[in-house]
Amino acid sequence: MAGPESTRGWFGRTIRPVTDSPSVADPSAPPPEATAEDTSARLRINEVFHSIQGESTWAGVPCVFIRLAGCHLRCRYCDTEYAFKEGSFRTIDDLVEATLRYGARLVEITGGEPLLQPRVHDLVRRLCDLDRTVLIETSGACDISPCDPRSILILDLKTPGSGECERNLLENLDRLRSRDEIKFVVTDRADFDWACERIREHRLLDRGHTVLMSAVFEQAAGLEILGCPGLHPRRLAEWILESGLAIRMQTQLHKLIWDPATRGV
Repeated sequence: MAGPESTRGWFGRTIRPVTDSPSVADPSAPPPEATAEDTSARLRINEVFHSIQGESTWAGVPCVFIRLAGCHLRCRYCDTEYAFKEGSFRTIDDLVEATLRYGARLVEITGGEPLLQPRVHDLVRRLCDLDRTVLIETSGACDISPCDPRSILILDLKTPGSGECERNLLENLDRLRSRDEIKFVVTDRADFDWACERIREHRLLDRGHTVLMSAVFEQAAGLEILGCPGLHPRRLAEWILESGLAIRMQTQLHKLIWDPATRGV
């Protein structure tokens, strides 16, 4: 692992892996040959890949990731800025077939913000019907009511340090089921205190939810994000111990295995 004060991964190189989702110049528009009916059965996809799940209580498990393109938030520390606009249209049938080829029983639907595309619910239903365990990672800035009850939500509640705290739909917290998980990315002590207040105010632990916290990795400024300095995980660990709350600390395991800037992992 990196030195005691480092928040970077083990490797100094950046690998750009090949995924099966090429980009197009204007991913928000349907392909020229597509009809309105064809487009309704498609999703705009950034990438599909097979890796080790790096977060949540499912960390360490082989998982197929389906990353949808597009997001209406611009979190300071976003590590997938490339998913804002890069993507191409793929049919739900194609996505299901691609997922099954990998053989993994765990699938994560992520983004971007996956719930911005209503047809994502058709994909989730198809995968659940095939007895896959489906995780949906969402910012919580979209209504989660339409989500298939067989799926498991990983709700990423935005802290003030994200720059998007005001976009949280706190009513989503009342729509969660006990097996759904809530995630906080912490940039500093103020974020930690804010998260603890939300945990107590909404009785998240009392309601049986797993509450996850991770220390933010250093993120350079991009074309559309401000960037963010890293928080050493030891500091977050100490705050959690002092709080007395049954918070589950997590790392982004994939960033310890591969370089943090690597795509498709």
